[in-house]
Amino acid sequence: MDEKIDFVVPWVDGGDEKWLKEKEKYRINKGEDGSNNRYRDWDNLQYWFRGVEKFAPWVNRIHFITWGHVPEWLNVDHPKLNIVKHEEYIPKEYLPVFSANPIELNIHRITGLEEKFLYLNDDTFFVNKVKPSDFFENGLPNSMVAACPYICQNDVFAKLIANDLGVINKRFDFHKIIKQNWKKWLSLKNGKRVLMTLMMLPYPGFTGFVNTHLPNAYLKSTFEEVWAEEKQILEDTCANRFRSPLDVNQHLIKYWQIAEGKFNPVNEEKIGHYYQIGRDDKLFAEDVKKNKYKIACLNDADNSVDFEREKRFINDIFNTILSEKSKFEM
Repeated sequence: MDEKIDFVVPWVDGGDEKWLKEKEKYRINKGEDGSNNRYRDWDNLQYWFRGVEKFAPWVNRIHFITWGHVPEWLNVDHPKLNIVKHEEYIPKEYLPVFSANPIELNIHRITGLEEKFLYLNDDTFFVNKVKPSDFFENGLPNSMVAACPYICQNDVFAKLIANDLGVINKRFDFHKIIKQNWKKWLSLKNGKRVLMTLMMLPYPGFTGFVNTHLPNAYLKSTFEEVWAEEKQILEDTCANRFRSPLDVNQHLIKYWQIAEGKFNPVNEEKIGHYYQIGRDDKLFAEDVKKNKYKIACLNDADNSVDFEREKRFINDIFNTILSEKSKFEM
């Protein structure tokens, strides 16, 4: 492989008593975003690592971000594994943090991180063979690109996306960007989403970007550039220990990357799929059996599901394709 590509994945042990006590200590407003389903452990991280070893053995290094705890079974001496504690890369004035936003927005500060890296959540698994070219080509990240309407919802994440768009519209002219990179924006590689872009052309600015809930391919230099240009809003976000509706998030970096034309168009919906636990169980099982996708995102969005039953069901499915222990396990 000509270029090194790192993976970055954050993880938290939601059952760690020390972590829970620290979290409660700093939660001044009990209404802050700290719902259980954002932290509960599905006991399937081993399948994440098995998927990497089996389906993405070409990865250069895995940067495993943690508050300080690690799974008991994890082989911390694996040559491709770099355990990264929050205090080792997040500026100390922001610590401790319980929001994903400071954790993600400071990724570029991780010692030894390569210029090209893939950011994955621990609910996103490799379920079939992937290639470096699925994520990077000609030195640039691959992204499905489409302008789309912003759907206003009364939740924190929707507000973060609105804040991201505000920064992008301040910095970039929508029609100039489309004109400069029309071959990418209107490429059929974006699939049917091209029609969305065409529909949004009459609007004066960026109304939204398509988000696929799949791994994001990044250039470290884009993080550095956004920090240089938009330091204040990033500092304000990182100062919030819990998610705030005034924050921006990692999608700002992705949108900035796209606005600068630093991407290759790709139909991500052919590569991976998003499943909501409880709602899409049958579909997930069928797709894994048929080897339909390379990547599966299993989103824990419904706090009312039978947690133990769902956990057994999901892990039984994973065990059909990833039953053998990886070298990341002791």
